[in-house]
Amino acid sequence: MDRRAFVTGLGAVLAAPCGAEAQQARVYRIGVILQGGPYYAAVDGLRDGLKELGLEERKQFILDVHDAKGDLKAVEPTARSLEEQVDLIYTVGTSVTSAAMRATKRVPIVFYAGTDPVALGLVKSFREPGGRLTGIHSQFTDVTAKRLELLKEMIPRLRRVVTFYNPDNPVARRSLTIARDAARQLKVELLERLVASVEELRAGLRALQPREADAFFFESDELVISQEELILDTARAKRFPVMLSFEGSVANGALASYRESYYTLGRLSAKPIQRVLLGAKPGDLPVEQLDKLHFVINLKTAKALGLTIPPSLLLRADQVIE
Repeated sequence: MDRRAFVTGLGAVLAAPCGAEAQQARVYRIGVILQGGPYYAAVDGLRDGLKELGLEERKQFILDVHDAKGDLKAVEPTARSLEEQVDLIYTVGTSVTSAAMRATKRVPIVFYAGTDPVALGLVKSFREPGGRLTGIHSQFTDVTAKRLELLKEMIPRLRRVVTFYNPDNPVARRSLTIARDAARQLKVELLERLVASVEELRAGLRALQPREADAFFFESDELVISQEELILDTARAKRFPVMLSFEGSVANGALASYRESYYTLGRLSAKPIQRVLLGAKPGDLPVEQLDKLHFVINLKTAKALGLTIPPSLLLRADQVIE
């Protein structure tokens, strides 16, 4: 059987249950929990990924998307309410996944996590997750040091970097530990700004002085990442180079990014979601690990900021926006 026939067959299985339900195809409900902003690209990727697998939205599945708007405390009640309404929950982000796991008891969860899901207790192992969670893992927190190193290479005069994070977020604290160690080695001062809400982040950005730091650096904090557009607007106004955590918004004025796009992560999440809806146990599906990371440089932004990117670094980039 060729691949297209196989995929079509899976779509048919999902659309047409046997027995008494044959007269009316079941429509599966997928609850999606995210923190807004750039995370919505994962929803676009998921839609396209499910379509590639032969599944049609509204006829075979419905996405019930819930935006916590940067408020991690809103995730648990959202997950609890979804548990009785959906067949599966898809979580975008490590902290969101942890909160959804705590709040629910039986519903399968497919996740994207940028921090080691084994270390955080989300799964028992990558090969045999056990329990009711599985998903996609890509190195986000673990490459915090590499992103700071690349920023230093792009801006050799880099001395001070400002970063915002929520101290109540354990993933953010883990990322900060890595960033502090990297900053010491690179002889860069890390200016830490603690924020517990989007309102505090807005106030902190307004108070930021143009010469207070040489660049803005993202940590593994979903509250801050969800406000990427706000941060880019501030950076343009105050002429701050920004090192993004994901590639999706580099074209909107950031200097660079080092990671995979949320769209790609959402698209790859379609496969485990489909398998769980078809009856597979999440605990039997290995967590897929993404090792290939993309380095993107916005040369137009660099020129606007008066920065000259070393030619050797441009050659190493996967994409250069001019």
